[in-house]
Amino acid sequence: MTDYVTRAGLQVYPGLADLFETQVLNTLGRDPAAFWQGFAALLADFAPRNRALLDKRDQLQWQIDDCMRERRGDPLPPEEYRGFLERIGYLVPEPDRFEIGTRNVDPEIATMAGPQLVVPILNARFLLNAANARWGSLYDALYGTDALDAPPARPGGYDEQRGAAVIARGRQFLDEALPLVDQSWADLADEHDGKLQDESQWVGHTEKGLLFRNNGLHIEVRFDREHPVGRTDKAGIADIVIEAALTTICDCEDSVAAVDGEDKTLAYANWLGLIRGDLEDTFDKGGSTVTRRLAGDRTYTDGNGQQHSLPGRSLLFVRNVGHLMTNPAILLDDGSEIPEGIMDAVFTSAIGALDVERHVKFGNSKCGSIYIVKPKMHGPEECAFTNDLFDAVEDLLGLQRHTIKVGVMDEERRTSANLAACIHAVKDRIVFINTGFLDRTGDEIHTSMQLGPMMRKGDIKTSIWLDAYEKRNVGIGMACGLSRRAQIGKGMWPAPDLMGRMMLEKVGHLRAGANTAWVPSPTAATLHALHYHQEDVFEHQQGLGEVPGLEPLLAIPLADGANWSEGEVREELDNNAQGLLGYVVRWIDHGVGCSKVPDINDVGLMEDRATLRISSQHMANWLAHGVCTQEQVMDSLRRMAAKVDGQNAGDPSYEPMAGNWDTSLAFRAARDLVFKGAEQPSGYTEPLLHAWRLEKKRQG
Repeated sequence: MTDYVTRAGLQVYPGLADLFETQVLNTLGRDPAAFWQGFAALLADFAPRNRALLDKRDQLQWQIDDCMRERRGDPLPPEEYRGFLERIGYLVPEPDRFEIGTRNVDPEIATMAGPQLVVPILNARFLLNAANARWGSLYDALYGTDALDAPPARPGGYDEQRGAAVIARGRQFLDEALPLVDQSWADLADEHDGKLQDESQWVGHTEKGLLFRNNGLHIEVRFDREHPVGRTDKAGIADIVIEAALTTICDCEDSVAAVDGEDKTLAYANWLGLIRGDLEDTFDKGGSTVTRRLAGDRTYTDGNGQQHSLPGRSLLFVRNVGHLMTNPAILLDDGSEIPEGIMDAVFTSAIGALDVERHVKFGNSKCGSIYIVKPKMHGPEECAFTNDLFDAVEDLLGLQRHTIKVGVMDEERRTSANLAACIHAVKDRIVFINTGFLDRTGDEIHTSMQLGPMMRKGDIKTSIWLDAYEKRNVGIGMACGLSRRAQIGKGMWPAPDLMGRMMLEKVGHLRAGANTAWVPSPTAATLHALHYHQEDVFEHQQGLGEVPGLEPLLAIPLADGANWSEGEVREELDNNAQGLLGYVVRWIDHGVGCSKVPDINDVGLMEDRATLRISSQHMANWLAHGVCTQEQVMDSLRRMAAKVDGQNAGDPSYEPMAGNWDTSLAFRAARDLVFKGAEQPSGYTEPLLHAWRLEKKRQG
């Protein structure tokens, strides 16, 4: 049982109160008593509004469910369906044409294009790696991944043959990004040889080489004949270091398992360390103790002998949780848990205020802004609520209006269907929209759960609504004036070991008009950065203003007349069950919110709650319509539990599920996610995951 401390009628987890009062409010010069009084007043206003918005979600879903039950297997014609959604208030009128008015936005967001990392905020080492991924070694990224079209490195030290292939690919990149007059970079004899076709690409000298710029991104060519690579290189080039992860989202949401005051205190402490600039993590690596810290800025000297600096770290966003969940880190005066999204808004913004007021070592935003990504909002009313909440947080903390910027995750059906109105609701603070295919698919299934069985999971990726969703997101963003003022983003590459495929496929995000896209690791960011040298996103955006109609977006991925064999049903259930169990066992037993989980074919894929939402909702949908039986689902869960146990056999802390059907909390949680899936709010997995994780922590 947690012993709380009392603050202005609120019961606060002691570690959280101490962290906030001694390391945030004290540094900001804010009076703690006045802060807690103001916070309590803010909660009294916004907590009931938050609850009313969630009730509105339920009311809309009940009306849709009733309609779908009446129409079983026979969708309404598009015009009738649209009219129905308008009548119940699911669809709202589009605003008159407008452009966003956001000001004081850093160039990494507004005028530059490059990769974006998303990293769990509970893991200090991952946070530091991501923040430092602003710059990456192209040689290292090529040598260590399958992105290089060459045989893998031979074990047992440096493979000279692979190294030569890396160098050749590096020279090819330089020829493409920084072409020389009448020669190749492969022909250079030293750093003084060669002349750029476009001399404006040369920026200056660094301590270790030459600095160039292409499509707004920097490239450092390092010359060092004392270096093991440079010593054997014709021109003495030791490495090519490129500007990679321009921005990083430090995630309090889908990629973490933060269920109580202890977890939330760690989350805020890590965010504080990043913003303040003193976050460290010490760990064992290859038998040696390593301490990781934030990288400093980089310096160079221009042609006039003047010194300049470049950021050494990604520009940081923090992703708050959505409106749904509550958390026992703070109890309200009636004993109920605090809405977690409101708590995040206040605490992460207060920590961000340290940057605004320059109580930091390095600094994050040069424009004095705090960047918050807000996920899982349903429609413009909820976006307007966030705008009002951020107004109130600014007033509470004494910040200027619109200091807090917002990124809107376009990942729920009601948001994508009303995207222009959603953007309008936050038009003076929006800096980001991003398609979230995974959550959007989970919401798609849940919204139309009662109509009939959905397509197989893999086939949904080719359904009509998905293409319209991706194109509308960019088109509406362009129409609202986001180009060169905000980010239009695309989703995650899920396979961190398949960099070769990423290099072939992910360039499509740029050609579709995205000036940022998510990658799963610093290495992936370095490789994906090559795409932004290859393509000028802002040129692509100029031809992408057309917005597809609404009807294709509302097309339901119903399995029209499908007659699957017993083997096909079993295959689909197994695929869903294995992914679900592989993720849930780490979430419940170890509190790991995002990790590389082997899929049914033993390919490592990044899994988080969004992928879990799809799997659990898909199985619940097929159960609801008799495609499968409870016995078939349990058979798949049991067999896949044994497979997941085998995939984790090398982990000494792993607790097997197979045979422990009634004692394994992870297995019971997975079972609940399927059999209680249809009744979960919007199909979200968080309520069940949090409950089972809290039980696991209680048992110790």
